Amino acid sequence: QEGRQEGRQEGRQEGRQEEGVSLVLRLLARRIGPIAPDIEVQIRALSLPQLEALGEALLDFSSVSDLTSWLQS
Repeated sequence: QEGRQEGRQEGRQEGRQEEGVSLVLRLLARRIGPIAPDIEVQIRALSLPQLEALGEALLDFSSVSDLTSWLQS
């Protein structure tokens, strides 16, 4: 029973993570254009709190250089 509960919790977390990645990638594509595969890999490696922060920060981005600067900081 406890193992099942942990499995569900982990599944929910992974689902939220994937939804966050998907949303951020779509928003970035609309804001600054296509995202290079190497940058996409970096975005997919972010934690959920980092994805949320990127989701807010991208509203101020005007180019890919803004994104790469954010990822480096």
